[in-house]
Amino acid sequence: MLDARIPRRIRELIVPAEPDEPPNPHDGLANGVLRPIVFGANDGLVSNLALVMGVAGAAPEPGVIVLAGIAGLLAGAFSMGVGEYISVQSQQELLAYQVEFQRQQLRDTPDQERRILFERYRKRGFTDDEAAHFVDRVFADTDHAVALLIHEEVGLDARSIGSPWSAAVGSFLAFTLGALVPLVPYLLFSGALAFGLSLGCSLVALALLGYGISRLTHRPAIYSSLRQVLLGGVAAAVTYAVGTLIGVQTA
Repeated sequence: MLDARIPRRIRELIVPAEPDEPPNPHDGLANGVLRPIVFGANDGLVSNLALVMGVAGAAPEPGVIVLAGIAGLLAGAFSMGVGEYISVQSQQELLAYQVEFQRQQLRDTPDQERRILFERYRKRGFTDDEAAHFVDRVFADTDHAVALLIHEEVGLDARSIGSPWSAAVGSFLAFTLGALVPLVPYLLFSGALAFGLSLGCSLVALALLGYGISRLTHRPAIYSSLRQVLLGGVAAAVTYAVGTLIGVQTA
């Protein structure tokens, strides 16, 4: 039980009140798995669409387009998976280092650490007494003090980092699925039909991904969808034009 003399807004910072409604599960999930999945699929779709359109613009044999698309899919998927793993693992390693560093700081210079936290909350509008009460309560629990100091001084929070393997596998699979969209028509058909289906399906998939991204960013769905279609379409148009130019010059 917290001291009733501590102002209510301070007590709520130390022990958050129970929410009236359960939190949206997507808010936490987005940090660990959903974010790399959505953005991995987006990267796979845009990059392989641009690659397939660029190669198609040079009017090669159908097998060349398929080979380029498969190579782009594999290279991009492994790159995304490794990149996400390294990124998240590095954040976890940095967090582990900061935990040990802050524990040492609390042992060696506790007054200095108290002063840092006191000044942070005083600058946010708390009175000296409120900030002092807050610091006293936080520093009564070493683990709580370490976590809060890391968040305040470095900006790291274990809840927002997630699992490196989940991020890696999620982004690998998502990139693969996204990259398959412009490639599959060329596996089933050829010529103008394959080209049209590849471009059309990719633009539809971009719009759907834009909607998915809007769920993460809380931006209007129509805005995110149109932005994805426009940017992906521009990438495809540019690479197609470059491929066509190269194809004409080498013909």
